[in-house]
Amino acid sequence: MRFASLGSGSKGNALVVEARSSRVMLDCGFSVRDATQRLARLGLSPSDLSALVVTHEHSDHAGGAYAFARRFSLPVWMTYGTWAAIRDQGADAGYGAAVNLIENQPAFGVGDLSMQPISVPHDAREPVQFVFSDGDKRLGVLTDIGCSTLHVESALSGCDALVMETNHELEMLINGDYPPPLKARIAGRYGHLDNGTSAAILAALDRSRLQHVVAAHLSQKNNTPELARAALARVLGCADEWVGVATQGEGFGWRVIA
Repeated sequence: MRFASLGSGSKGNALVVEARSSRVMLDCGFSVRDATQRLARLGLSPSDLSALVVTHEHSDHAGGAYAFARRFSLPVWMTYGTWAAIRDQGADAGYGAAVNLIENQPAFGVGDLSMQPISVPHDAREPVQFVFSDGDKRLGVLTDIGCSTLHVESALSGCDALVMETNHELEMLINGDYPPPLKARIAGRYGHLDNGTSAAILAALDRSRLQHVVAAHLSQKNNTPELARAALARVLGCADEWVGVATQGEGFGWRVIA
């Protein structure tokens, strides 16, 4: 099992998870052309993908999803709330794409990959994050969430790899030039995780199997890779450099879960 990012941040997000011959792309916040070029950097073409899964309706995660799915005849999975929110935004609600609704949040499978949705507090209609599994190894992805819950911590405990949101350093956000309502939204219980809260979530998990931890969805104005790495490394007791960072421009290359 392996995973890689096409890019992570407020300008677009997409992650690819692979188990044997199955490859699922989580979110598509890029144009068809941009996503295709970013896949090529990973040695993939769109025809190599098995499905597209969408976490929520915000444009940096879903903006290119329908166009990409239609162009390459990919089935799409999302919650009903996400589907309805995209429809209400004036999109075509998946016309021409095979949309599958995630209901009651049981795990569902695409080829050799199983995906367990996780309900999260975020300012979207019915947002979810995911734990991916090939039946042996588990990858937890948590990139848009405002605060922790026992449900989230239970789902992510015991994973072999984690991609975790470290959106902002709280002091940088407070002292930055964002307008007060935006600061309040980002720092609120339905916004995004700061470095300290991400570290606290990590500290609450069973970390005994962890092979990879990647900091993701970093604000380009209110955080730095160095601060994000240091916050998670303190919990892990490792060198800062061991913690990976998903960047907006490059994402990160393939990481293998052995």
